[in-house]
Amino acid sequence: MSFTIAIIGRPNVGKSTLFNRLVGQKLALVDDLPGVTRDRREGEAKLGDLAFTIIDTAGLDEGPKGSLTARMQEQTETAIRLADALMFVIDARVGLTPADRAFADFARKADKPVLLLANKAEGKHGEIGAMESYALGLGDPIQISAEHGEGMGELYDALRALLPETPDGEDASDEEGAEDTTRPIRVAIVGRPNAGKSTLINQLIGEERLLTSPEAGTTRDAIAVEIAWKGRGFRVFDTAGLRRRSRIEEKLEKLSVADALRAVRFAEVVVLMMDWQHRFEEQDLRIADLVEREGRALVIAVSKWDLVEAKGGQISQLRADADHWLPQVAGAPVVAVSGLTGDGVDRLMTAIIEAYAVWNKRVPTAALNRWFEQAIQANPPPAVSGRRLKLNYITQTKARPPSFVLFCSRADAVPQAYLRYLTNSLRESFELPGTPVRITLREKANPFAHKRKRLS
Repeated sequence: MSFTIAIIGRPNVGKSTLFNRLVGQKLALVDDLPGVTRDRREGEAKLGDLAFTIIDTAGLDEGPKGSLTARMQEQTETAIRLADALMFVIDARVGLTPADRAFADFARKADKPVLLLANKAEGKHGEIGAMESYALGLGDPIQISAEHGEGMGELYDALRALLPETPDGEDASDEEGAEDTTRPIRVAIVGRPNAGKSTLINQLIGEERLLTSPEAGTTRDAIAVEIAWKGRGFRVFDTAGLRRRSRIEEKLEKLSVADALRAVRFAEVVVLMMDWQHRFEEQDLRIADLVEREGRALVIAVSKWDLVEAKGGQISQLRADADHWLPQVAGAPVVAVSGLTGDGVDRLMTAIIEAYAVWNKRVPTAALNRWFEQAIQANPPPAVSGRRLKLNYITQTKARPPSFVLFCSRADAVPQAYLRYLTNSLRESFELPGTPVRITLREKANPFAHKRKRLS
């Protein structure tokens, strides 16, 4: 029996856009005008390898008994009764409204699992609205953009933990922030054309499973293969080579690149392969930056190492080059491999497991507080416009990747250089090499603000 999920929320928060993205077709009408959706609409949704039934509903709204609004509400209530779980959607750009709070109570009374989705979470304002949604008491918000497809990897993780079983019949438990050693680690192999991605995967599985050729662009689809290594499972995606956008002309290559980008978004660890003869070129740096923006753990593999003349200190130099060119993922593991001979494959698999563990890491609150005090004492925040910034406290909101919220007096005045200092200090103090580290600024509410208004 199919698992059914109903998308609920107030009007115009992006429910139909999310429905269309999950079913892969523009089945539901989408418009800026609130209330376009009136009936509930069902569709067969797919996210990665997860399949389920999704129900698009009218925006939760109140109206007189017998009115069109009231009948739309009844349709929504019917959908909730039929569903096994709910996706409660809010508009992160607008922030919480009284209607969101009222309908959060409505969702809780349904006594069903609820995924809180902060839609339209692109940019700074979206981040702030997503943080506000903690006040609803529905758990950690999942920041997404249904229109642009951002955050689908995090939504996949939450759904996998929710669904009773995967299509392969495996246990789907995947508690956020905790490693699950029973299910495969999702790994995407990416890089420029002809970097040796397919050859490496063939070496991993021990057979010519994927087509390889000296000609660039042999791989077009993102092909997934299951690999077992020392008792640990991996689901590895071979992807098409990623060239600069200006060089992509054919429609087929555009589709292949889009497929590769989807593989990155659904991956947990991304292996960036680069040819040792053309390493750390501009496109390699762009791909690494994309992986960091998507919040995935990164491992750098320098391929075709069998062609390199052996010299001392080469690996150390590669690591120094990686830290120089990619400071945003400082400490990312660098492994020299040869897909043809298999040299370095064991080291690569070990690096993937270690990167996955770091990506899942949670910092103990007591240790985080001690670090925060020491970091501020060692390098106090600067004064901006003659006023010193006050940093109150920091807390980790989630892992995958490690993400923190810093409460302060003037969030918009904190210099990016000081944020980089805190990020690098976090990375060094808690051994977070190579994984993206997120710090979101949030202003602490002023308890005396209402008194000032009375005096004025």
